Amino acid sequence: MSRPIGYYVHHHGSGHLERALRIAAPDPSRFVLLGTGVGGRPGSSETLSLADDRPSGEVRFDGVDYSRDRPQSLHYAPLDHAGVRARTAQIAGWIEAHRPAIMVVDVSVEVAMLARLAATPTVVIRLAGDRTDPAHLDAFRGAQAILAPFHADLEDLSTPDWVRAKTRYAPRISEPVSPAEVDPTAVVVVFGSGGGEADGRALAAAARSTPHLTWRVLGPMSPADSPPINLAALGWVSNVEVEIARAGVVIGSCGSGVVGAVLAADRPFIAMPQSRPYDEQASTARALAALGAAIVLEGWPEADRWPNLLDAARSQTGAPRRRLTEGDDATDIHQWILTLADGPNSKTGAPG
Repeated sequence: MSRPIGYYVHHHGSGHLERALRIAAPDPSRFVLLGTGVGGRPGSSETLSLADDRPSGEVRFDGVDYSRDRPQSLHYAPLDHAGVRARTAQIAGWIEAHRPAIMVVDVSVEVAMLARLAATPTVVIRLAGDRTDPAHLDAFRGAQAILAPFHADLEDLSTPDWVRAKTRYAPRISEPVSPAEVDPTAVVVVFGSGGGEADGRALAAAARSTPHLTWRVLGPMSPADSPPINLAALGWVSNVEVEIARAGVVIGSCGSGVVGAVLAADRPFIAMPQSRPYDEQASTARALAALGAAIVLEGWPEADRWPNLLDAARSQTGAPRRRLTEGDDATDIHQWILTLADGPNSKTGAPG
């Protein structure tokens, strides 16, 4: 009997869970998803609901506790936090009881180090940006392998050679969607669930400047004064990838979920990186701009600039975008993880 594969899912944004479900899909029974709010998906893997480790009363959470005496090998280790205490015990107890063949960690330095301390090999998922701080490098050093859900050409220049050599790149984890028809008049705006709400007044002004186009906003949007009829606030929809694939132009953040969906659908892209730890979105935006795969803006422009910006995005060739999707997909990574889990150094058999 094969031992289970643990898969830790971080709870900031929706992209971590979506990635886990795609990777586990060929054989969900082999994977156990550990995280806060990971249950409730019919037909998906077994789950272990973890205690919430976020600071009480905090809406935004960047995963750093800013304490003066925190060891450099950790990012988030607040003192006297009941959720952190319970969460750590749950993970360690599950590892002891079920003896997983490997732990995939998406993403947490602390969970990666906890699994390694509990004698369990890890695959650490590495997001974009400058991850050369001591905590990240220690997690990478202790991992059996590293998984990057992006193309190697989007790699940050700061990444050490030994980290690159240990990394498996998987730019096609976001599966392409084939819509019935692209709507060239649709401008889809999406900033990802990890960000704040879109500015309704600015979007209304942009829509008024392009009356021949329809602006479709996915996710939260602040109120707009007298919104024009060509501005539609859709909120969160279940088919974000389809909306992106149908768009004439996509405007969005540079998080892994949005970028992955845009590249998978090969749609013209105006990227507006948001502030994130470790320069994650800014690093991706710089690479996209250098490769000619997106128009990059540092902030929301004046309304009268939008007609020219949208034309510039549509005029970019799709070849650079398509190149960035060449490589492994979720099925490839599923098989790779199984090979690592069941390789010559693994042991099979029931827990005990």
